[in-house]
Amino acid sequence: MRVARLFLFLCFGDAQLLGPSVQDAVKESVQEQLALWRTDENKPGRYPPVKRLPPNERLRILVTGGAGFVGSNLVDRLMTMGHEVTVLDNLFTGRKKNVAHWLGHPNFNFVIGDVVHPIMLEVDQIYHLACPASPPHYQYNPIKTIKTSVEGTLNMLGLAKRVNARMLLASTSEIYGDPEIHPQVESYWGNVNTIGPRACYDEGKRVAETMMYSYQRQVGVDVRVARIFNTFGPRMHPNDGRVVSNFIIQALQDKDITVYGDGSQTRSFQFVDDLVGGLISLMNGNYTLPVNLGNPDEYTIAHFATAIKRLVNSNSNIVALPATTDDPHKRKPDITVARTKIGWEPAVPVEQGLVKTIEYFKKELDEYGGEIVPTGPQASKPIPVASTQ
Repeated sequence: MRVARLFLFLCFGDAQLLGPSVQDAVKESVQEQLALWRTDENKPGRYPPVKRLPPNERLRILVTGGAGFVGSNLVDRLMTMGHEVTVLDNLFTGRKKNVAHWLGHPNFNFVIGDVVHPIMLEVDQIYHLACPASPPHYQYNPIKTIKTSVEGTLNMLGLAKRVNARMLLASTSEIYGDPEIHPQVESYWGNVNTIGPRACYDEGKRVAETMMYSYQRQVGVDVRVARIFNTFGPRMHPNDGRVVSNFIIQALQDKDITVYGDGSQTRSFQFVDDLVGGLISLMNGNYTLPVNLGNPDEYTIAHFATAIKRLVNSNSNIVALPATTDDPHKRKPDITVARTKIGWEPAVPVEQGLVKTIEYFKKELDEYGGEIVPTGPQASKPIPVASTQ
């Protein structure tokens, strides 16, 4: 009540000059806000701890695809740093539960929408992550995948131009295709099949990169491009068809661990926490050319399957299936640019990251009633209905 009287005095001087009904209304409003402040924003455990930044240091940040695997982990980091974050996601592969712990926080805003449609916001930075990133998802609706990469990036660049925001594109190591040089450096132009089943994603990202630098040259948009290599960690979609999620889910259920091809293909796996750090370092640095973000440690797929089986203590058998079309034989980043230009390299050991990811999928299994079909026609969670709109 004393706070309400003080509010009246500061705003209106002598509160007695106001009628009783106005006094009561103002007091009631102040008391309601105080109650919300005490019970919601500052209730211990309601939200993860958030750094309090002064207004001149607090950025307004848009994360497209922010309810997805990488996006939601990035949102967590940005929120705890004290920034104001808006998530834009159509929930095609993202999940609202990935950001549910921030709903209602005064620094957080969640918008269900699609980047193929223009959006008007006032922001300082744009992390453009929106796009299906696993082969089953982006091949399910290739037209939508292309539109997301092309029209979505065009819309975000238009927004960045209008509000003078810095924009980071989450590109991919897939732009290198089935590489003819190893490891891959940023100056390598790639070896991509432009008409293959993966081309909707690979070529879409290549066009998106072209648009980023066209906007930089022609109208001065401040751009950053991250070429992301294989990433794993908590909040991976259980039926996204990626190597790590497939192997862990199969191993936890003592089902056959399915390796496509002879398992000699190599990949470089990084934990999602490392990737998030790399994205933020790139965004906040001064280097504007593309940067590889990945783990330079290389593993064969067969070795990775064996390691996951051991960590899970699974009784699964490892079985070989026919190789998939256009599956790259080797994939390993040269991260010299990341080390020298933005001061970044991965720090989390792969097995340590796998243990955390296994624990995450154990909880996912419980939510699904003890059984998950990770990918394919009988996948536990149907992929959304195809749309070319």
